[in-house]
Amino acid sequence: MTGQQVGFASPSEAVRAPKEDILYVAGLYEGTGIDEPDFLAVVDVNPDSPTYSQVVHRTAMPNAGDELHHYGWQVCSSACHSTNNERKHLVVPGLRSSRIHIVDVATDERAPKIVKVIEPGEVKAKTGLSAPHTVHCMPGDNVVISMLGNAEGGMGAGYLVLDATTFDIKGRWEANGAPEWGYDFWYQPRHNTLVSSEWAAPETFMPGFNLEDVASGKYGHSIHFWDLEDRKVTQTIDLGDDGMIPLEIRWLHDPAAETGFVGAALSSVVWRFYKDGGGWGAEKVIQVEPRDLESFPVPVPGLITDLVLSMDDRFLFFSNWLHGDLRGYDVSDPAHPRQVGSAPLGGLFEEAVHPNGTVLHGGPQMLQLSMDGRRLYVSNSLFSTWDNQFYADLRSWIVQVDIAQDGSMSVNPDFFVDFSALPGAPRAHEMHLPGGDVTTEIFQ
Repeated sequence: MTGQQVGFASPSEAVRAPKEDILYVAGLYEGTGIDEPDFLAVVDVNPDSPTYSQVVHRTAMPNAGDELHHYGWQVCSSACHSTNNERKHLVVPGLRSSRIHIVDVATDERAPKIVKVIEPGEVKAKTGLSAPHTVHCMPGDNVVISMLGNAEGGMGAGYLVLDATTFDIKGRWEANGAPEWGYDFWYQPRHNTLVSSEWAAPETFMPGFNLEDVASGKYGHSIHFWDLEDRKVTQTIDLGDDGMIPLEIRWLHDPAAETGFVGAALSSVVWRFYKDGGGWGAEKVIQVEPRDLESFPVPVPGLITDLVLSMDDRFLFFSNWLHGDLRGYDVSDPAHPRQVGSAPLGGLFEEAVHPNGTVLHGGPQMLQLSMDGRRLYVSNSLFSTWDNQFYADLRSWIVQVDIAQDGSMSVNPDFFVDFSALPGAPRAHEMHLPGGDVTTEIFQ
């Protein structure tokens, strides 16, 4: 098999992409007590296949302790007209180890192969950074990775640049420093703008969540707008108490759009950012109210840990990891989202049961949506120490939620991937589709 085409010329072309047959999944032993390397799993998602809803291959990383988290492609649709590179490799970092793996998924998409490993020592020596998170292809045949801490794991975030062909480290992306915290980022070439969000320093979040760290000002609450060409922050919006821990960013896929969404996890608020004169503004558009739980010292937030936007920009879906519900909103009018669906998938409150009779442990976390917007894949692991803190002995799974034309949702009774049934009971985290998906594709 040769490499996939670079991407799609437009969101409307991407919507018409062939239906996915497989799903790539970050599989983790980190945090389970099993001293084995994490792995990239291949899940069969073709309902006509005899191995439907099964893990059909696992590509083990060479070392234990990586904590695979987020990962992405070396090229995507933003490079559709500007490069001859093929979509051949996934860039798969270890958030805990700061090791970066380059994985060939073109030679055999059902049996990925590691072709290069960048060791933590090289990452830290060449950038002074650690804890790689979001991976995006960028203009100029570059791959840019958000790095959440300095070399020692303290405050001091930044961005690492890889050559998209050789995968050599080029250095840091930002021209004159970065905000002290980092997490996710998205960019829009037509507006010459990149927007980034904040979690905390690795030394703060890696041991687990401590409410006192919030009161001590150790967690982020701002989003930052950058001049994409100059690689400099031009505006910061402090979201305040209603914007604590802004994580995932989803700009509308329409390359002309001047708006998008960010989920503030701890505050359980979805914010809309938008062009405002010569700068940018932000407003609350969705609020998930906290719930009381006797065993908790404070009302329990929904904890919006992931959100995805359909390729046609009509629907927004997000997960409430602690409350346990998956929600869908019609965002045809981005300033006025309208809830159109929900699905109970676990959480700390009411028990949720899959149609096959399996009790769903944990809560909905990572999301991935098919290009046509009809199949939403959901996994339940957040981060190893946070998993163990909030859901002891987490049993990990992936479910598929069918999305109707009106955005209503129903859990597919025939699809259930029981990661806890695999040897050592690993956990499932981020998922990607071959050829790109709604969380990777950016258009010129």
